Amino acid sequence: MLAVALVAGCTGTTNDGTTGDPGSASPTAPSGAPSGPDTVEVEVSTLATGLDVPWGLAPLDDGSLLVTLRDAARLVVVTPDGAVQDVTGPGADELADVVEPQGEGGLLGVAVLGESDDGLDLALYATTADDNRVLRGTLRDRTLGELTAVLTGIPAARHHDGGRLAVGPDGFLYVSTGDAGDVARAQDPADLGGKILRVTADGEPAPGNPDPGSPVWSLGHRNVQGLGWAGDGRMFASEFGQNTFDEVNVVRPGANYGWPEVEGEGGADEGFVDPVAVWATSEASPSGLAVTDEAVYVAGLRGERLWRLPLRPAGGDDAAGVGTPQALLTGEHGRLRAVVVAADGSLLVATNNTDGRGDPRDGDDRILRVVVR
Repeated sequence: MLAVALVAGCTGTTNDGTTGDPGSASPTAPSGAPSGPDTVEVEVSTLATGLDVPWGLAPLDDGSLLVTLRDAARLVVVTPDGAVQDVTGPGADELADVVEPQGEGGLLGVAVLGESDDGLDLALYATTADDNRVLRGTLRDRTLGELTAVLTGIPAARHHDGGRLAVGPDGFLYVSTGDAGDVARAQDPADLGGKILRVTADGEPAPGNPDPGSPVWSLGHRNVQGLGWAGDGRMFASEFGQNTFDEVNVVRPGANYGWPEVEGEGGADEGFVDPVAVWATSEASPSGLAVTDEAVYVAGLRGERLWRLPLRPAGGDDAAGVGTPQALLTGEHGRLRAVVVAADGSLLVATNNTDGRGDPRDGDDRILRVVVR
């Protein structure tokens, strides 16, 4: 049984790690040309505790939150009051049977594809004995129906499995994949590894893809685990570097982001796209990403902080569209795996101290609610 608590707490964090009174910015839903202040302060409370390696988050309109548990291969719902409820049914049984957690693989991303009289249509990213794949099923109340594999053959390994799912403003499903330890995959347009894919709900290449017969949207990625869009249509992705630089990129269709030829900046002269933000790998190891009307937020694992990139109106230079990164929550909650924008405009952040690389604390892992002021 999962232990759950609703714990009130509040901190105001500035860009230098000190505390202060809340300011005046708010992460509301993106709309129009986004722009945010250089720095903000935050209030943090704990929504739920006792989660076993939470990985993917999908907020629901009623204030609940879908959470995947990577190693347990389970899907749970966190209610607005912090209760954790198991998802059962034939789909849940299939997940237990087909998912084979290994290293960084397991039950990873989750996204809501749409709603019908039958319930919520979900996409789930799962590591199996043979591959990583996208599964589709319908959730009604807390029961998941039978699953259908809509996209298979994504390379799987103990490391670099990608795994983030997100529905774009165009209504299509975007899938992040890793190079699965074989760096050559990232530059091979015929390989699904090291890519961002764009597909229909049935897993077919989406209309308007650079190659009409391929699901590949962009290539040259090492291990993307965060996807999100600004109100002006810019697509952002967070990416793990190897030994030197982690990245946030503005993603364009058909663009090549350089891995393994380039890590970090310096690839523009070779025809690759440079990132809009880089960090030393010790400061980030960026996983989940969320975009509000004022900033891009990136959850850092090894860096144990929530990075914030203030948004600026888009211009001819992608890098000019973001401000100087601001570090929030540095060292306060350990490893941070995922961040999403909740229905009320707050940020929901999953810690990941039980993933085998962290230092678990009492009550880990947890879902934090972060209110930006």
